[in-house]
Amino acid sequence: MDESGHQLLLDAVVTISADLSLDSVLSRIVGIASRLVDAQYAALGVLSVSPQRRLRTFIHHGMDPRTATVIGHLPEGHGLLGLIIDRPEPLRLHDIAQHPASYGFPAHHPPMSSFLGVPVRIRGRVFGNLYLTEKEGGGDFTAEDEEIVIALASAAGVAIENARLYEEATGRAAWLDATAEITALLSDPLTSEDPLQAVVERARKVAGADVAWIVTGTGTGPLQVEAVAGLDVDVLASLGDDAHARQVMASGIASTVEQWLPDLGPAIIVPMRHAPGARAVLALAWTRERADQHYSVDIDLPASFAEQAALAMQVARAREDQRRLAVFEDRDRIGRDLHDLVIQRLFAVGLGLQGAARMSERPEVTARLERAVDDLDATIKDIRRAIFGLGALEAAGDIQSEITALIDRAGSTLKFRPSLSFEGPVRTLISAEVAPHLLAVLGEALSNASRHADATAVDVVVSAGDDVSLLVRDNGRGITGAASEGGLANIRHRAEQRGGTFTVESGAGAGTTLHWSVPRS
Repeated sequence: MDESGHQLLLDAVVTISADLSLDSVLSRIVGIASRLVDAQYAALGVLSVSPQRRLRTFIHHGMDPRTATVIGHLPEGHGLLGLIIDRPEPLRLHDIAQHPASYGFPAHHPPMSSFLGVPVRIRGRVFGNLYLTEKEGGGDFTAEDEEIVIALASAAGVAIENARLYEEATGRAAWLDATAEITALLSDPLTSEDPLQAVVERARKVAGADVAWIVTGTGTGPLQVEAVAGLDVDVLASLGDDAHARQVMASGIASTVEQWLPDLGPAIIVPMRHAPGARAVLALAWTRERADQHYSVDIDLPASFAEQAALAMQVARAREDQRRLAVFEDRDRIGRDLHDLVIQRLFAVGLGLQGAARMSERPEVTARLERAVDDLDATIKDIRRAIFGLGALEAAGDIQSEITALIDRAGSTLKFRPSLSFEGPVRTLISAEVAPHLLAVLGEALSNASRHADATAVDVVVSAGDDVSLLVRDNGRGITGAASEGGLANIRHRAEQRGGTFTVESGAGAGTTLHWSVPRS
Protein backbone atom coordinates (compact mmCIF):
# COMPACT_ATOMS: atom_id res chain seq x y z
CA MET A 1 0.00 0.00 0.00
CA ASP A 2 1.49 3.39 -0.97
CA GLU A 3 1.62 6.48 1.23
CA SER A 4 -1.61 7.94 -0.18
CA GLY A 5 -3.38 4.63 0.55
CA HIS A 6 -2.13 4.67 4.16
CA GLN A 7 -3.30 8.26 4.59
CA LEU A 8 -6.71 7.42 3.12
CA LEU A 9 -7.05 4.44 5.46
CA LEU A 10 -6.00 6.57 8.46
CA ASP A 11 -8.51 9.26 7.52
CA ALA A 12 -11.16 6.56 7.16
CA VAL A 13 -10.46 5.17 10.65
CA VAL A 14 -10.65 8.65 12.18
CA THR A 15 -13.90 9.37 10.32
CA ILE A 16 -15.49 6.10 11.42
CA SER A 17 -14.53 6.58 15.07
CA ALA A 18 -15.99 10.08 15.21
CA ASP A 19 -19.60 8.86 15.36
CA LEU A 20 -21.34 6.89 18.12
CA SER A 21 -24.57 6.26 16.23
CA LEU A 22 -24.50 2.64 15.06
CA ASP A 23 -26.55 3.22 11.90
CA SER A 24 -24.36 6.16 10.96
CA VAL A 25 -21.17 4.17 11.63
CA LEU A 26 -22.32 1.32 9.38
CA SER A 27 -23.20 3.71 6.55
CA ARG A 28 -19.80 5.39 6.82
CA ILE A 29 -17.99 2.04 6.68
CA VAL A 30 -19.52 0.88 3.39
CA GLY A 31 -18.94 4.25 1.73
CA ILE A 32 -15.30 4.41 2.84
CA ALA A 33 -14.64 0.78 1.86
CA SER A 34 -15.95 1.49 -1.65
CA ARG A 35 -13.58 4.44 -2.09
CA LEU A 36 -10.54 2.69 -0.63
CA VAL A 37 -10.53 -0.17 -3.17
CA ASP A 38 -12.35 1.53 -6.06
CA ALA A 39 -15.43 -0.73 -5.85
CA GLN A 40 -18.58 0.34 -7.65
CA TYR A 41 -20.78 -1.39 -5.08
CA ALA A 42 -20.26 -2.04 -1.39
CA ALA A 43 -22.42 -3.53 1.34
CA LEU A 44 -22.25 -4.48 4.98
CA GLY A 45 -24.31 -7.40 6.18
CA VAL A 46 -25.00 -7.29 9.94
CA LEU A 47 -25.61 -10.66 11.56
CA SER A 48 -28.51 -11.16 13.91
CA VAL A 49 -27.82 -12.20 17.48
CA SER A 50 -30.37 -15.02 17.21
CA PRO A 51 -29.17 -18.64 17.05
CA GLN A 52 -29.85 -18.74 13.29
CA ARG A 53 -27.12 -16.11 12.68
CA ARG A 54 -28.64 -14.84 9.42
CA LEU A 55 -28.42 -11.25 8.17
CA ARG A 56 -30.42 -8.82 10.27
CA THR A 57 -29.46 -5.69 8.33
CA PHE A 58 -28.03 -5.19 4.85
CA ILE A 59 -26.59 -1.70 4.24
CA HIS A 60 -25.58 -1.04 0.64
CA HIS A 61 -23.70 1.69 -1.22
CA GLY A 62 -23.49 2.53 -4.92
CA MET A 63 -26.96 1.37 -5.91
CA ASP A 64 -29.49 4.14 -6.55
CA PRO A 65 -32.70 4.06 -4.48
CA ARG A 66 -34.90 3.36 -7.50
CA THR A 67 -32.94 0.22 -8.42
CA ALA A 68 -33.00 -0.97 -4.80
CA THR A 69 -36.77 -0.48 -4.72
CA VAL A 70 -37.28 -2.42 -7.96
CA ILE A 71 -35.13 -5.33 -6.70
CA GLY A 72 -37.28 -5.54 -3.59
CA HIS A 73 -36.34 -7.76 -0.67
CA LEU A 74 -32.73 -7.41 0.50
CA PRO A 75 -30.48 -10.48 0.99
CA GLU A 76 -30.97 -12.53 4.16
CA GLY A 77 -27.69 -14.45 4.10
CA HIS A 78 -28.12 -17.41 1.78
CA GLY A 79 -25.96 -18.62 -1.08
CA LEU A 80 -22.55 -17.00 -1.37
CA LEU A 81 -23.27 -14.53 1.45
CA GLY A 82 -24.30 -17.42 3.67
CA LEU A 83 -21.04 -19.21 2.87
CA ILE A 84 -19.02 -16.27 4.21
CA ILE A 85 -21.25 -16.13 7.30
CA ASP A 86 -20.66 -19.81 8.00
CA ARG A 87 -16.94 -19.58 7.13
CA PRO A 88 -15.87 -16.05 8.14
CA GLU A 89 -12.73 -15.78 6.03
CA PRO A 90 -11.68 -13.30 3.30
CA LEU A 91 -12.89 -14.34 -0.13
CA ARG A 92 -11.89 -12.91 -3.54
CA LEU A 93 -13.59 -13.99 -6.76
CA HIS A 94 -13.14 -13.15 -10.41
CA ASP A 95 -16.78 -13.87 -11.21
CA ILE A 96 -19.50 -14.29 -8.60
CA ALA A 97 -21.69 -16.34 -10.91
CA GLN A 98 -19.02 -19.03 -11.32
CA HIS A 99 -18.88 -19.90 -7.61
CA PRO A 100 -20.78 -23.11 -6.69
CA ALA A 101 -22.54 -21.39 -3.76
CA SER A 102 -23.89 -18.55 -5.90
CA TYR A 103 -27.68 -18.33 -6.15
CA GLY A 104 -27.57 -15.82 -8.96
CA PHE A 105 -29.16 -12.40 -8.87
CA PRO A 106 -32.84 -11.45 -8.61
CA ALA A 107 -34.59 -9.68 -11.46
CA HIS A 108 -33.54 -6.08 -12.16
CA HIS A 109 -30.29 -6.55 -10.19
CA PRO A 110 -27.30 -4.75 -11.79
CA PRO A 111 -24.61 -7.06 -13.24
CA MET A 112 -21.72 -7.90 -10.88
CA SER A 113 -18.67 -10.04 -11.43
CA SER A 114 -15.57 -9.32 -9.31
CA PHE A 115 -16.08 -9.81 -5.58
CA LEU A 116 -14.27 -9.27 -2.27
CA GLY A 117 -15.75 -10.32 1.06
CA VAL A 118 -14.15 -9.75 4.48
CA PRO A 119 -15.54 -10.52 7.98
CA VAL A 120 -15.92 -7.72 10.53
CA ARG A 121 -14.90 -9.04 13.96
CA ILE A 122 -15.46 -7.66 17.45
CA ARG A 123 -13.40 -9.31 20.21
CA GLY A 124 -13.13 -12.48 18.21
CA ARG A 125 -16.84 -12.57 17.41
CA VAL A 126 -18.04 -11.91 13.88
CA PHE A 127 -20.37 -8.91 13.76
CA GLY A 128 -20.96 -9.03 10.01
CA ASN A 129 -19.23 -9.03 6.65
CA LEU A 130 -18.06 -6.38 4.20
CA TYR A 131 -18.96 -7.14 0.57
CA LEU A 132 -17.40 -5.26 -2.37
CA THR A 133 -18.14 -5.90 -6.05
CA GLU A 134 -17.30 -4.54 -9.47
CA LYS A 135 -13.73 -3.25 -9.32
CA GLU A 136 -13.52 -0.08 -11.39
CA GLY A 137 -11.83 -0.63 -14.72
CA GLY A 138 -13.17 -4.17 -15.02
CA GLY A 139 -10.29 -5.86 -13.19
CA ASP A 140 -10.21 -8.08 -10.11
CA PHE A 141 -9.67 -7.08 -6.53
CA THR A 142 -6.03 -7.53 -5.56
CA ALA A 143 -4.31 -8.94 -2.49
CA GLU A 144 -3.48 -5.35 -1.54
CA ASP A 145 -7.20 -4.47 -1.75
CA GLU A 146 -7.88 -7.40 0.55
CA GLU A 147 -5.27 -6.17 3.08
CA ILE A 148 -6.79 -2.66 3.01
CA VAL A 149 -10.32 -3.95 3.59
CA ILE A 150 -9.13 -6.30 6.37
CA ALA A 151 -7.44 -3.35 8.07
CA LEU A 152 -10.58 -1.24 7.62
CA ALA A 153 -12.75 -4.07 8.98
CA SER A 154 -10.52 -4.33 12.06
CA ALA A 155 -10.82 -0.61 12.76
CA ALA A 156 -14.50 -0.72 11.94
CA GLY A 157 -14.98 -3.50 14.49
CA VAL A 158 -13.66 -1.25 17.25
CA ALA A 159 -15.87 1.64 16.12
CA ILE A 160 -18.90 -0.66 15.92
CA GLU A 161 -18.19 -2.01 19.39
CA ASN A 162 -18.05 1.55 20.75
CA ALA A 163 -21.31 2.40 19.01
CA ARG A 164 -22.99 -0.72 20.40
CA LEU A 165 -21.74 0.04 23.92
CA TYR A 166 -23.14 3.53 23.53
CA GLU A 167 -26.50 2.10 22.44
CA GLU A 168 -26.49 -0.28 25.41
CA ALA A 169 -25.77 2.60 27.78
CA THR A 170 -28.58 4.60 26.16
CA GLY A 171 -30.89 1.60 26.57
CA ARG A 172 -30.01 1.27 30.27
CA ALA A 173 -30.65 4.97 30.73
CA ALA A 174 -34.05 4.55 29.06
CA TRP A 175 -34.98 1.78 31.51
CA LEU A 176 -33.86 3.95 34.43
CA ASP A 177 -35.93 6.86 33.11
CA ALA A 178 -38.96 4.58 32.74
CA THR A 179 -38.50 3.35 36.33
CA ALA A 180 -38.28 6.92 37.61
CA GLU A 181 -41.36 7.88 35.59
CA ILE A 182 -43.41 5.00 37.00
CA THR A 183 -42.26 5.77 40.55
CA ALA A 184 -43.24 9.43 40.15
CA LEU A 185 -46.58 8.46 38.64
CA LEU A 186 -47.45 6.12 41.51
CA SER A 187 -46.30 8.68 44.07
CA ASP A 188 -48.72 11.28 42.74
CA PRO A 189 -51.94 11.05 44.79
CA LEU A 190 -53.87 12.93 42.09
CA THR A 191 -52.99 10.62 39.19
CA SER A 192 -55.89 8.94 37.38
CA GLU A 193 -53.74 6.57 35.32
CA ASP A 194 -54.04 2.83 35.92
CA PRO A 195 -50.67 1.81 37.44
CA LEU A 196 -50.53 -1.65 35.83
CA GLN A 197 -51.46 -0.26 32.42
CA ALA A 198 -48.77 2.40 32.81
CA VAL A 199 -46.19 -0.28 33.63
CA VAL A 200 -46.91 -2.41 30.53
CA GLU A 201 -46.98 0.60 28.22
CA ARG A 202 -43.64 1.97 29.47
CA ALA A 203 -42.00 -1.47 29.39
CA ARG A 204 -43.18 -2.22 25.85
CA LYS A 205 -41.97 1.13 24.57
CA VAL A 206 -38.49 0.93 26.13
CA ALA A 207 -37.94 -2.71 25.14
CA GLY A 208 -39.16 -2.15 21.60
CA ALA A 209 -41.54 -5.09 22.07
CA ASP A 210 -44.66 -5.63 20.00
CA VAL A 211 -46.86 -6.49 22.96
CA ALA A 212 -46.56 -6.45 26.76
CA TRP A 213 -48.89 -7.69 29.46
CA ILE A 214 -49.13 -8.45 33.18
CA VAL A 215 -50.53 -11.77 34.38
CA THR A 216 -51.44 -12.49 38.01
CA GLY A 217 -52.24 -15.70 39.84
CA THR A 218 -52.43 -17.12 43.35
CA GLY A 219 -50.64 -20.40 42.70
CA THR A 220 -53.72 -22.61 42.36
CA GLY A 221 -56.41 -20.43 40.81
CA PRO A 222 -56.68 -19.42 37.15
CA LEU A 223 -54.33 -16.85 35.65
CA GLN A 224 -55.72 -13.35 35.22
CA VAL A 225 -54.53 -10.85 32.57
CA GLU A 226 -54.47 -7.48 34.34
CA ALA A 227 -53.16 -5.16 31.60
CA VAL A 228 -52.12 -5.40 27.94
CA ALA A 229 -50.37 -2.92 25.62
CA GLY A 230 -49.33 -3.18 21.99
CA LEU A 231 -50.63 -5.47 19.27
CA ASP A 232 -54.23 -6.60 19.22
CA VAL A 233 -53.45 -10.07 20.52
CA ASP A 234 -56.00 -12.05 22.51
CA VAL A 235 -53.58 -12.85 25.32
CA LEU A 236 -56.21 -14.29 27.62
CA ALA A 237 -57.53 -16.74 25.01
CA SER A 238 -54.03 -17.85 23.98
CA LEU A 239 -52.52 -17.99 27.45
CA GLY A 240 -54.70 -20.59 29.15
CA ASP A 241 -53.15 -22.23 32.20
CA ASP A 242 -49.64 -21.34 31.08
CA ALA A 243 -46.73 -23.26 32.59
CA HIS A 244 -44.11 -20.59 31.72
CA ALA A 245 -45.89 -17.88 33.70
CA ARG A 246 -46.49 -20.17 36.68
CA GLN A 247 -42.84 -21.27 36.70
CA VAL A 248 -41.61 -17.66 36.84
CA MET A 249 -44.21 -16.84 39.52
CA ALA A 250 -43.08 -19.78 41.64
CA SER A 251 -39.31 -19.39 41.19
CA GLY A 252 -39.06 -15.60 41.03
CA ILE A 253 -36.44 -16.01 38.27
CA ALA A 254 -36.77 -14.23 34.91
CA SER A 255 -36.95 -16.43 31.83
CA THR A 256 -36.92 -16.25 28.03
CA VAL A 257 -39.12 -18.31 25.73
CA GLU A 258 -38.50 -18.84 22.01
CA GLN A 259 -42.24 -18.88 21.36
CA TRP A 260 -44.78 -18.32 24.12
CA LEU A 261 -48.07 -17.63 22.35
CA PRO A 262 -49.18 -19.03 18.99
CA ASP A 263 -49.48 -15.58 17.39
CA LEU A 264 -46.07 -14.33 18.57
CA GLY A 265 -42.39 -15.21 18.53
CA PRO A 266 -39.92 -14.97 21.43
CA ALA A 267 -40.80 -13.49 24.81
CA ILE A 268 -39.21 -12.35 28.06
CA ILE A 269 -41.02 -13.14 31.33
CA VAL A 270 -39.94 -11.40 34.53
CA PRO A 271 -41.40 -11.77 38.05
CA MET A 272 -43.40 -8.95 39.55
CA ARG A 273 -44.64 -9.41 43.11
CA HIS A 274 -47.08 -6.56 43.69
CA ALA A 275 -49.49 -7.81 46.36
CA PRO A 276 -49.33 -10.11 49.39
CA GLY A 277 -50.62 -13.58 48.51
CA ALA A 278 -50.66 -12.80 44.79
CA ARG A 279 -48.02 -13.40 42.18
CA ALA A 280 -47.52 -11.62 38.91
CA VAL A 281 -45.27 -11.60 35.86
CA LEU A 282 -44.51 -8.92 33.31
CA ALA A 283 -44.17 -10.36 29.81
CA LEU A 284 -42.66 -8.76 26.71
CA ALA A 285 -43.10 -10.45 23.33
CA TRP A 286 -42.08 -9.82 19.74
CA THR A 287 -43.47 -10.99 16.43
CA ARG A 288 -41.46 -13.56 14.48
CA GLU A 289 -40.48 -10.87 11.96
CA ARG A 290 -38.91 -8.74 14.73
CA ALA A 291 -37.45 -11.57 16.78
CA ASP A 292 -33.93 -10.08 16.57
CA GLN A 293 -35.04 -7.16 18.73
CA HIS A 294 -35.77 -9.64 21.52
CA TYR A 295 -32.17 -10.90 21.58
CA SER A 296 -30.79 -7.38 21.95
CA VAL A 297 -32.65 -6.79 25.26
CA ASP A 298 -30.68 -7.59 28.41
CA ILE A 299 -33.17 -9.55 30.52
CA ASP A 300 -31.81 -8.01 33.72
CA LEU A 301 -33.11 -4.57 32.67
CA PRO A 302 -36.85 -5.40 32.42
CA ALA A 303 -36.47 -7.61 35.50
CA SER A 304 -35.10 -4.69 37.51
CA PHE A 305 -37.78 -2.38 36.08
CA ALA A 306 -40.56 -4.80 37.10
CA GLU A 307 -39.11 -5.19 40.59
CA GLN A 308 -38.90 -1.42 41.13
CA ALA A 309 -42.37 -0.87 39.66
CA ALA A 310 -43.83 -3.51 42.01
CA LEU A 311 -42.08 -1.88 44.96
CA ALA A 312 -43.41 1.55 43.94
CA MET A 313 -46.94 0.12 43.78
CA GLN A 314 -46.56 -1.39 47.24
CA VAL A 315 -45.39 1.97 48.62
CA ALA A 316 -48.29 3.76 46.91
CA ARG A 317 -50.72 1.18 48.27
CA ALA A 318 -49.33 1.56 51.79
CA ARG A 319 -49.62 5.34 51.52
CA GLU A 320 -53.25 4.98 50.40
CA ASP A 321 -53.95 2.62 53.30
CA GLN A 322 -52.51 5.18 55.72
CA ARG A 323 -54.67 7.90 54.20
CA ARG A 324 -57.79 5.76 54.50
CA LEU A 325 -56.89 4.84 58.09
CA ALA A 326 -56.58 8.52 58.97
CA VAL A 327 -59.97 9.19 57.37
CA PHE A 328 -61.58 6.32 59.30
CA GLU A 329 -60.06 7.53 62.56
CA ASP A 330 -61.41 11.01 61.92
CA ARG A 331 -64.85 9.60 61.14
CA ASP A 332 -64.77 7.52 64.32
CA ARG A 333 -64.01 10.65 66.33
CA ILE A 334 -66.85 12.57 64.68
CA GLY A 335 -69.22 9.65 65.30
CA ARG A 336 -68.27 9.42 68.97
CA ASP A 337 -68.72 13.17 69.44
CA LEU A 338 -72.14 13.08 67.78
CA HIS A 339 -73.23 10.11 69.87
CA ASP A 340 -71.77 11.06 73.24
CA LEU A 341 -72.42 14.79 73.12
CA VAL A 342 -75.01 15.88 70.58
CA ILE A 343 -77.45 12.97 70.88
CA GLN A 344 -77.31 12.98 74.70
CA ARG A 345 -78.06 16.70 74.81
CA LEU A 346 -80.95 16.26 72.41
CA PHE A 347 -82.29 13.46 74.64
CA ALA A 348 -82.09 15.80 77.64
CA VAL A 349 -83.89 18.57 75.77
CA GLY A 350 -86.58 16.10 74.65
CA LEU A 351 -87.15 14.83 78.18
CA GLY A 352 -87.43 18.38 79.43
CA LEU A 353 -89.99 19.24 76.76
CA GLN A 354 -92.02 16.13 77.59
CA GLY A 355 -92.09 17.16 81.26
CA ALA A 356 -93.15 20.66 80.32
CA ALA A 357 -95.94 19.28 78.12
CA ARG A 358 -97.38 17.33 81.07
CA MET A 359 -97.33 20.47 83.21
CA SER A 360 -99.09 22.63 80.66
CA GLU A 361 -102.83 23.17 80.97
CA ARG A 362 -103.26 24.61 77.47
CA PRO A 363 -103.88 21.91 74.83
CA GLU A 364 -102.32 23.97 72.02
CA VAL A 365 -99.10 24.37 74.02
CA THR A 366 -99.04 20.66 74.83
CA ALA A 367 -99.53 19.76 71.14
CA ARG A 368 -96.75 22.13 70.06
CA LEU A 369 -94.35 20.68 72.66
CA GLU A 370 -95.15 17.12 71.57
CA ARG A 371 -94.43 18.07 67.93
CA ALA A 372 -91.12 19.53 69.08
CA VAL A 373 -90.30 16.23 70.87
CA ASP A 374 -91.21 14.28 67.71
CA ASP A 375 -88.91 16.57 65.69
CA LEU A 376 -86.10 15.91 68.16
CA ASP A 377 -86.66 12.13 67.83
CA ALA A 378 -86.48 12.46 64.02
CA THR A 379 -83.31 14.54 64.34
CA ILE A 380 -81.71 11.91 66.60
CA LYS A 381 -82.55 9.24 63.99
CA ASP A 382 -81.01 11.38 61.24
CA ILE A 383 -77.84 11.82 63.28
CA ARG A 384 -77.62 8.08 63.90
CA ARG A 385 -78.02 7.42 60.18
CA ALA A 386 -75.26 9.95 59.52
CA ILE A 387 -73.00 8.17 62.04
CA PHE A 388 -73.67 4.86 60.32
CA GLY A 389 -73.08 6.45 56.93
CA LEU A 390 -69.63 7.67 57.97
CA GLY A 391 -68.44 4.07 57.85
CA ALA A 392 -70.05 3.41 54.46
CA LEU A 393 -68.75 6.43 52.54
CA GLU A 394 -65.62 4.59 51.43
CA ALA A 395 -67.73 2.13 49.45
CA ALA A 396 -69.66 4.87 47.63
CA GLY A 397 -67.65 4.43 44.44
CA ASP A 398 -67.80 0.63 44.51
CA ILE A 399 -70.11 -0.55 41.72
CA GLN A 400 -70.84 -3.84 43.50
CA SER A 401 -71.92 -1.97 46.65
CA GLU A 402 -74.06 0.42 44.62
CA ILE A 403 -75.83 -2.47 42.89
CA THR A 404 -76.44 -4.14 46.25
CA ALA A 405 -77.85 -0.90 47.69
CA LEU A 406 -80.15 -0.56 44.67
CA ILE A 407 -81.43 -4.11 45.23
CA ASP A 408 -82.03 -3.35 48.92
CA ARG A 409 -84.06 -0.25 48.07
CA ALA A 410 -86.11 -2.19 45.54
CA GLY A 411 -86.96 -4.71 48.27
CA SER A 412 -88.99 -2.13 50.17
CA THR A 413 -91.08 -1.41 47.05
CA LEU A 414 -91.52 -5.01 45.93
CA LYS A 415 -92.21 -6.23 49.50
CA PHE A 416 -89.50 -8.86 48.98
CA ARG A 417 -85.79 -8.64 48.28
CA PRO A 418 -84.71 -9.67 44.75
CA SER A 419 -81.99 -12.32 44.60
CA LEU A 420 -78.62 -10.98 43.45
CA SER A 421 -75.54 -12.76 42.15
CA PHE A 422 -72.27 -11.58 40.57
CA GLU A 423 -70.21 -13.41 37.97
CA GLY A 424 -66.63 -12.41 37.21
CA PRO A 425 -64.49 -9.55 38.64
CA VAL A 426 -67.31 -6.98 38.63
CA ARG A 427 -65.45 -4.43 40.75
CA THR A 428 -62.41 -4.31 38.48
CA LEU A 429 -63.87 -4.80 34.99
CA ILE A 430 -66.87 -2.46 35.06
CA SER A 431 -65.44 0.94 34.15
CA ALA A 432 -66.57 4.35 35.34
CA GLU A 433 -68.08 4.96 31.88
CA VAL A 434 -70.26 1.82 31.91
CA ALA A 435 -71.30 1.91 35.60
CA PRO A 436 -73.88 4.76 35.35
CA HIS A 437 -75.60 3.03 32.41
CA LEU A 438 -75.69 -0.29 34.26
CA LEU A 439 -77.19 1.27 37.39
CA ALA A 440 -79.77 3.21 35.35
CA VAL A 441 -80.83 0.08 33.44
CA LEU A 442 -81.08 -1.98 36.65
CA GLY A 443 -83.15 0.75 38.31
CA GLU A 444 -85.51 0.92 35.34
CA ALA A 445 -85.87 -2.88 35.22
CA LEU A 446 -86.64 -3.12 38.94
CA SER A 447 -89.09 -0.24 38.69
CA ASN A 448 -90.94 -1.99 35.84
CA ALA A 449 -91.07 -5.22 37.84
CA SER A 450 -92.50 -3.36 40.81
CA ARG A 451 -95.14 -1.42 38.88
CA HIS A 452 -96.25 -3.82 36.17
CA ALA A 453 -95.12 -7.40 36.75
CA ASP A 454 -97.05 -8.33 39.91
CA ALA A 455 -94.18 -10.76 40.61
CA THR A 456 -93.32 -12.70 43.75
CA ALA A 457 -89.66 -13.31 42.80
CA VAL A 458 -87.02 -11.36 40.86
CA ASP A 459 -83.56 -12.69 40.02
CA VAL A 460 -80.72 -10.31 39.11
CA VAL A 461 -77.39 -11.51 37.65
CA VAL A 462 -74.54 -9.07 36.93
CA SER A 463 -71.55 -10.47 35.04
CA ALA A 464 -68.30 -8.95 33.79
CA GLY A 465 -65.89 -10.37 31.25
CA ASP A 466 -65.27 -9.16 27.71
CA ASP A 467 -68.82 -7.77 28.01
CA VAL A 468 -70.73 -6.31 30.95
CA SER A 469 -74.17 -7.91 31.10
CA LEU A 470 -77.26 -7.61 33.28
CA LEU A 471 -79.97 -10.26 33.50
CA VAL A 472 -83.26 -9.43 35.29
CA ARG A 473 -85.83 -12.23 35.45
CA ASP A 474 -89.24 -12.15 37.20
CA ASN A 475 -92.11 -14.64 37.52
CA GLY A 476 -94.83 -12.04 36.95
CA ARG A 477 -97.67 -11.80 34.46
CA GLY A 478 -95.45 -10.81 31.52
CA ILE A 479 -95.55 -7.91 29.07
CA THR A 480 -96.31 -7.84 25.37
CA GLY A 481 -96.25 -5.61 22.31
CA ALA A 482 -96.19 -1.84 22.48
CA ALA A 483 -96.59 -1.74 26.23
CA SER A 484 -93.27 -3.50 26.56
CA GLU A 485 -91.41 -1.28 24.09
CA GLY A 486 -92.82 1.93 25.51
CA GLY A 487 -91.31 1.31 28.93
CA LEU A 488 -88.05 -0.24 27.77
CA ALA A 489 -87.02 2.08 24.94
CA ASN A 490 -84.55 3.91 27.16
CA ILE A 491 -82.85 0.65 28.16
CA ARG A 492 -82.53 -0.33 24.50
CA HIS A 493 -81.09 3.09 23.66
CA ARG A 494 -78.41 2.78 26.36
CA ALA A 495 -77.32 -0.57 24.93
CA GLU A 496 -77.17 0.65 21.33
CA GLN A 497 -75.36 3.83 22.37
CA ARG A 498 -72.43 1.72 23.66
CA GLY A 499 -72.47 -0.86 20.88
CA GLY A 500 -74.33 -3.48 22.90
CA THR A 501 -77.56 -5.46 22.73
CA PHE A 502 -80.85 -5.65 24.61
CA THR A 503 -83.38 -8.47 24.41
CA VAL A 504 -86.75 -9.09 26.10
CA GLU A 505 -88.36 -12.50 26.54
CA SER A 506 -91.87 -12.42 27.91
CA GLY A 507 -95.21 -14.13 27.67
CA ALA A 508 -98.59 -13.89 29.32
CA GLY A 509 -98.29 -15.50 32.74
CA ALA A 510 -94.74 -16.69 32.00
CA GLY A 511 -92.78 -13.81 33.50
CA THR A 512 -90.25 -11.53 31.84
CA THR A 513 -86.51 -11.82 31.22
CA LEU A 514 -84.46 -8.74 30.32
CA HIS A 515 -80.91 -9.21 29.04
CA TRP A 516 -78.76 -6.07 28.60
CA SER A 517 -75.14 -6.40 27.44
CA VAL A 518 -72.44 -3.91 26.33
CA PRO A 519 -68.67 -4.18 25.69
CA ARG A 520 -66.74 -3.45 28.87
CA SER A 521 -64.53 -0.90 27.08
